[in-house]
Amino acid sequence: MMLRHTRLADESADYLDAREELRLAEIGLMRHREKVAAQRRALPPGPPVDDYTFLEGPTDLDAGDTPVREVTLSELFTAADRPLIVYHFMYGKLQTAPCPMCTLWIDGFNGIAHHIARNADFAIAAAADVPTLRQHARNRSWHRLRLLSCGDSTFKYDLGSEDKDGEQDSTISVFTRDGDDTVRHSYSTHPRMADDIDERGIDLLAPVWHLLDLTPQGRDDWYPSLDY
Repeated sequence: MMLRHTRLADESADYLDAREELRLAEIGLMRHREKVAAQRRALPPGPPVDDYTFLEGPTDLDAGDTPVREVTLSELFTAADRPLIVYHFMYGKLQTAPCPMCTLWIDGFNGIAHHIARNADFAIAAAADVPTLRQHARNRSWHRLRLLSCGDSTFKYDLGSEDKDGEQDSTISVFTRDGDDTVRHSYSTHPRMADDIDERGIDLLAPVWHLLDLTPQGRDDWYPSLDY
């Protein structure tokens, strides 16, 4: 397909010049993003991690909250050659109400979980107990997600999404499993990537921000809520 810019009859020369400058900047951003992704993929094998134990309710979210079973980190892998992605949900312990920002992200994950499943295993882990986590999931219709309670383990603390007092943070982690079943930590990132970066470190995980950034007013100071 031939590259073309949308042309309307009344576009000014100033607009066309600015739009072309922006197009080139967007190309540069895309190429830099792909360079960073390649750098991430090229990380050496990460350290082995404990085979943490999680609590999980029935697969069917509407089937109640029992029986509850234990499942280990290694058991979350459905095949040795598949990576495992775990989103650390800010809910439980000192986070007595579900995080609205996490909820926004997880709403999106639920919509694309069946696509992720073609390439990787995926789960949501929270410090909240099983019934509490599953009730919020029912409120949000998260029927495609694997929901895990890890409040009784050191999983979130060890991965940096919980402090010693039980304060929660959102995090995304990736794990791999060796041929001898050793589970390794491959990658983690947090919204707060530096002292001057607050809640922007994992924007790439949600299309909401990118759609808002396409508009003249941008995202402004909008923040998600649990009441819609």
